[in-house]
Amino acid sequence: MLGVQVPPGLPVFPFSKGWKMEKIKLLMQKIMLFLNDAKGELKRVTWPSRKQTMASTLVVIIVVFVMAIFFGIIDFGLAKLIKLILG
Repeated sequence: MLGVQVPPGLPVFPFSKGWKMEKIKLLMQKIMLFLNDAKGELKRVTWPSRKQTMASTLVVIIVVFVMAIFFGIIDFGLAKLIKLILG
């Protein structure tokens, strides 16, 4: 040989018979592991009660309404200012 060596752990012939099936099996194992871990994490989540969810939703709706009014007033004022400046 000319001193070329294959590092350990790398397949010498990656397209040998059955290589693709092994890759698919490994991918499926990784997917299943991920899904099982995600399921375990979801079991540990402290979910808010219905009352907490409703209160948070109400706060969001009120804040959105207030911000819409605020930006509407700013928009109206700037539009009047630009009309005043430009004639």
